[in-house]
Amino acid sequence: MNRITLEPGKRGGRPCIRGLRITVYDVLSMLSSGTPQQEILEDFPELEPEDILAVLAFAADREHKVYSLAVQ
Repeated sequence: MNRITLEPGKRGGRPCIRGLRITVYDVLSMLSSGTPQQEILEDFPELEPEDILAVLAFAADREHKVYSLAVQ
């Protein structure tokens, strides 16, 4: 998770990859639209394969922390 950074003022404070201006959302959006990881790495040569894994881990962790409301 040390590959995901949060900096006020950079990309609106959104989570970015290693201080770059590439957000977690950017990569997740590309993956969800079917873009192969290799194509993402070619489009963003500053990214490493571990960065994509970090994005997925970050999203999974964030999803895990979402709480559901109990119906009473």
